[in-house]
Amino acid sequence: MKILAVEDDAVARAVLRQALRRLGHDVIEAHDGDAAWNLLNDDVVRVVVSDWVMPRADGLELCRRIRERTGVEYIYFILLTGLDATNDNQRTAADAGVDDFLTKPLNVAELWTRLRVAERILRYTTQVRQLEQMLPICSYCKKIRDDQNYWQQIEGYISERTGSDFSHSVCPDCYERVVIPEIDRMKEEFPRSVPHVERR
Repeated sequence: MKILAVEDDAVARAVLRQALRRLGHDVIEAHDGDAAWNLLNDDVVRVVVSDWVMPRADGLELCRRIRERTGVEYIYFILLTGLDATNDNQRTAADAGVDDFLTKPLNVAELWTRLRVAERILRYTTQVRQLEQMLPICSYCKKIRDDQNYWQQIEGYISERTGSDFSHSVCPDCYERVVIPEIDRMKEEFPRSVPHVERR
């Protein structure tokens, strides 16, 4: 993944950069929230790992700005800070839109775990976003065209992307419009073999 590392201390930023690269990620860097915001407007980043206390725009201000954006992919925000992980600090961070909270000094094993969670959540948010966007659907059979130009039933399309299972039933409108006329037609064709069905 491409990760934006935001840290005003040059040594701490170098440590964070090396840790992220060692974990196999591409890293871009900023020395404060304003510089990070400018980078986000020019580059596609899915994860931000940011210090809390910085000059000009701090980590929480950066996170608030990110959360106010619309029409873009979700960015997972990890706050890395020397402040204690008190309930008040964690609540303040969560209220600003922070997804995860790590305390300094940087623990690479903890960072790895949090980034694995981030990857999972970002995969789900991308799937949900794709489902929310306009989908090409056949006017007749209601199949959906996927990104490989393959037409499939809507249940299969959604199940592949979200893991959802479906149960099937008949809505009241279709029961009256389709099922009852079909039963009546069968009664006429096979008067002795069709069981009696109560109309609703």
